[in-house]
Amino acid sequence: MQLNRILVVGDHFVTPQLLTDALRDRLGAGVELPELTLPWPHTPFGPVAEVDEASGDEDELIAALPGAQAVVTQMAPLTARVLAAAEDLRLVVVCRGGPVNVNLKAAADRGVEVRTTPGRNAVAAAEHTVALLLAALRRVPDTDAGVRAGQWRSDLYALDAVGSELAGSTVGLVGYGAIGRRVGRILRAFDAEVLVHDPYADPATLDGAESVGLDDLLRRSSVLSLHARLTPDTTGMIGAAELARLPRGAVLVNTARGGLLDYDAAVDALQAGHLGAAAFDVFDAEPIPADSRLRTAPRTVLTPHLAGATRQTAERAATLAADEVLAYLGRR
Repeated sequence: MQLNRILVVGDHFVTPQLLTDALRDRLGAGVELPELTLPWPHTPFGPVAEVDEASGDEDELIAALPGAQAVVTQMAPLTARVLAAAEDLRLVVVCRGGPVNVNLKAAADRGVEVRTTPGRNAVAAAEHTVALLLAALRRVPDTDAGVRAGQWRSDLYALDAVGSELAGSTVGLVGYGAIGRRVGRILRAFDAEVLVHDPYADPATLDGAESVGLDDLLRRSSVLSLHARLTPDTTGMIGAAELARLPRGAVLVNTARGGLLDYDAAVDALQAGHLGAAAFDVFDAEPIPADSRLRTAPRTVLTPHLAGATRQTAERAATLAADEVLAYLGRR
């Protein structure tokens, strides 16, 4: 198998230059690498036709595809219409953990192989998760805002107002892929007990974590952190009933996908005092609507879907994508 023309569809994070440099380093100078730049993240991603979390439009992509045997991208909308117009296409490499921006059935029907780069943002997302968790446990945003407003809340040293430590706490991880495993390793370095619920987790990768059922994990965890992939089976998996099983005062973190969690139920639990704090990087609607209850929910830390946003993630995504092209060609 040979690829003579690879369409490089970058954006303002995983840029065309990063992708082209990685491909050129591995394939040499004999391959055409035309480039296209999508507007993300300057323009939020979203659904395009039948695919999700995509950027750009179908017509622009269709115009750039003639003669391309492969596409390397993070966000391009590989819809049924786009794939139908790409007569020479044989390979799509998506620089992310899941190809949500690709119509997989249409690709399979046309004999187009789809590859991904799982783990490219595992380090960044795991570190961001722990940062959010610590900020929520110690109420960093609220106290920072207070100091900036001229307050000196020494009353927060009172026993009923202070935060908690990770050391000695029990943290439940729902999902134990590349990100969940790294979070688990970091937490164990804090001397936390780590519980895992993931029916697909390899027991050999637990590294001292305990694999348990979801009900047991919820009942025992003073911190709950979500790392599952969003599927029909996991959509809405944490709702009011599940949150009620957590110990009173538990902390909830979600850096995976907004669809895993019932956010209205989470706000209810925060307002009732059942949840001690919460930290979210992902939401059921992005950007958060102006009337979202999350904007005024107490004891929350909110970031705008940035857990994977590091320079190293972008560079790693380009390198892994180029490696997948090599693997397709049988050179790795």
